[in-house]
Amino acid sequence: MKYWMRLMMLAVLPTLFLASCDDDDDDVDLIIDQANVMVVHASPDAPGVDLYVDDTKVNNAALNYPNNTGYLEVDAGERNFKVTAAGAGLGSPVIDADVTLQSDMNYTVFAADELGSIMPIVLIDDLTAPASGQAHIRFVHLSPDAPDVDVVVQGGPELFSDLEFKEATAFTPVAAGSYTVEVQPVGTDVAAVTATLELQAGKIYTVFAKGFLNPPSGNTNTLGAEVIMNN
Repeated sequence: MKYWMRLMMLAVLPTLFLASCDDDDDDVDLIIDQANVMVVHASPDAPGVDLYVDDTKVNNAALNYPNNTGYLEVDAGERNFKVTAAGAGLGSPVIDADVTLQSDMNYTVFAADELGSIMPIVLIDDLTAPASGQAHIRFVHLSPDAPDVDVVVQGGPELFSDLEFKEATAFTPVAAGSYTVEVQPVGTDVAAVTATLELQAGKIYTVFAKGFLNPPSGNTNTLGAEVIMNN
């Protein structure tokens, strides 16, 4: 190769290299770290609500008790969550909370307690796949006027014990199958709630106690159990 051609290539190559690096940097800048967040309306005397993330409304229709949004993709970092009565706008949030979200993590946020004391309960959702033939299940106590409870399999073992209001268990492996479970006040064998669960292999479930043990006048949201499939 002629000497002048070698000089030209030596001059051009660094420019090409830098341009390539700039392109790579642009690609990196376009990558946005995200988390997955599910919001659950678990306040038994609250009306339908709207959900705002960093003051941007993220639901198309009112979120009514005891429904959930499914997982929403939300930018990681510190995010502000507001919950307002449906149609009320940002001026009167019943929940206004900052939540730090880590990239590639999964969360459930429950709007819990009675309307006058409503608050967010934020749980990290471990969605690690269950072992073969297994399901994962956790229980969350969200009945405002119910005592501490045990969760037992009817005629079988105790799954979770001595859970107080707003307390959640870890996801726990169980064999897939059909179970009738009872939610019993601690120290009794009386079933305050009885529910049949059909647990599929490979699936992950959240079961939460909902409603009032003794509903206020005019409220029909009695004590029960709600099942969410997390995956």
